[in-house]
Amino acid sequence: MTHIPRIGIGGPVGSGKSMLIERIVPMLAKKGYSLSIISNDVISKEDADRMRNNLATEKGLLPENLVIGIATGGCPHTAVREDPSMNLSVIEEMETKHSDLDLIIIESGGDNITTTFSPILADYFIYIIDVAGGDKYPRKGGLGIESCDLLVINKIDLANQIGADLEIMKRDAIKIRKGRPFEFINCKTDEGVTKVVEHIVHDVLFDTQPKSLVIK
Repeated sequence: MTHIPRIGIGGPVGSGKSMLIERIVPMLAKKGYSLSIISNDVISKEDADRMRNNLATEKGLLPENLVIGIATGGCPHTAVREDPSMNLSVIEEMETKHSDLDLIIIESGGDNITTTFSPILADYFIYIIDVAGGDKYPRKGGLGIESCDLLVINKIDLANQIGADLEIMKRDAIKIRKGRPFEFINCKTDEGVTKVVEHIVHDVLFDTQPKSLVIK
């Protein structure tokens, strides 16, 4: 069975996980990459429904059946770490029916700084926090912030309004991340989002040509 590269995106409620996905998908699609989205939530499938409407129905960037919502019914990180069987079942079906996909994005339900993805579920882990939580956020540490492959700090436009110092966040991120990359972004304006896409293409897709462009 074909292994399709998988990215896990985690972070607290309201940090911008779904919006980040909505911003990076058009950029990846423009490069010719085809992908699927699996959105986890505890009770509802609201995020999946919104992304399906915004990305599939309105913009036609991917088929509607490739945006899938999973209501985990329990602690958010359980479904992406301790027992990822629900997600793995969906992925197995994707790899069987849609082996031409270049990427699968798995969104965790909103959780805390201890969130991580099981290595059998995600090949690459993006953790997102937002400036609204204060400039202390990076130095608080936690598995998500410290161990993710890419830390994303969202809503930089709010820094002045809440008195957060981005230079402090940068200093602490450098210290806590120990050489691992991080990016500051604003999903509303796409500032910094292209850099996130560059990490994905370089680190996950290995700068390979999209399958849709490969001459068979």
